[in-house]
Amino acid sequence: MNSTITRKELSKGQTAVLTAAAVVMAAVGGFGAWGTYSNVMGQFHRGGTAAGVVAAGEGLALILALTMLGLTMLGQSAPAPVRAGLWLAPAAASLTGLSIADSRTEALVYAVTPLAMSGAAEGLGLIARRIVVYRTGRDAEVDRRNAHVVQQLAYQQALAAGHPDESVQQDAERKAWKLIGRVGVGDPGLAEGLVDVSRTKLTAGAGHALDRMLALPPGDAPAARPAPRSASATDAVRQHFADMDPVDAVRLAADARPDAGPVELASILGTYGVTVDPVAVALVLGEQAPEYTVERPDAAVAPQVAALPALSVQDAVEEAATALGPDATAREIAEHLKQTRRLVLPENHIRAALSRAAKKTEPEAPAKPMEGGYV
Repeated sequence: MNSTITRKELSKGQTAVLTAAAVVMAAVGGFGAWGTYSNVMGQFHRGGTAAGVVAAGEGLALILALTMLGLTMLGQSAPAPVRAGLWLAPAAASLTGLSIADSRTEALVYAVTPLAMSGAAEGLGLIARRIVVYRTGRDAEVDRRNAHVVQQLAYQQALAAGHPDESVQQDAERKAWKLIGRVGVGDPGLAEGLVDVSRTKLTAGAGHALDRMLALPPGDAPAARPAPRSASATDAVRQHFADMDPVDAVRLAADARPDAGPVELASILGTYGVTVDPVAVALVLGEQAPEYTVERPDAAVAPQVAALPALSVQDAVEEAATALGPDATAREIAEHLKQTRRLVLPENHIRAALSRAAKKTEPEAPAKPMEGGYV
């Protein structure tokens, strides 16, 4: 879901108050820098040394604050060295004051004095940053933190899902549950959206509660006023159809216009506010598509094919051999039987059948006359 950022403008009152606050902060910072300069000057009696100490402490804090301000105005987050420097520069200035003091009282004064300039610099940077957030609706620092948290959350979830070590998976899952509570912290857009959601829910809940509290008992309900009579007959028919079941409306329209088809009936009903499809009209009325009868002349009687006579294997082989001729081989006879008779025979069986057929066709030898006569 794309979020829309609304740009806001500062009012004249807001501009005046923020300007006055910035002037006061700058004045306090100036007094703090002057105090630090005086303290260092009293110890070293050299103006250059005193100015250098002020520049290294309070001046560095001011530079870092202005750097963060410029990055914020450009919609970018400040890098880690800038954020760390805003803490280290005041601390370094205070430690410098402690180191040059001669007594505890001077150490306390010298340590506190640089904080005025450092606090003013950080305060000016913070106000400028908040102005940018107010006008643009985005906080670059919050975006940076949320992006880092989401990246760490994705990494820990990946470890919990796919790491081979079970202990690492459990540790990553615990870290992921801790990180999920930090997602969106400080996000003004998210906060505004959640407030809108809660406001909508509270408004709806209050409305339901008031409806239950203020609802009249069924017996005390006031009688409803009759609806004003329409001046148009079309409006009256439209109101009548609005309270009617669409199926009944289709049947009523069909009774009024029995000559109209489904398409025309659907158009008529649409005129009176009943939106219905012509297919639905046809289904309600039970109409069927027209049927047609096609007369065709009788087809000629197909020639009858006589079935092949049943033969034994021996007869089939002999028939194939007769059809192919005396020079046919066993392989050719086997192929012929396969194509004509759907009969698959090994070649050795065919040779045996041909041998038996040859023996049957050989003439019997005549009996030799008895020699020697009778004994």
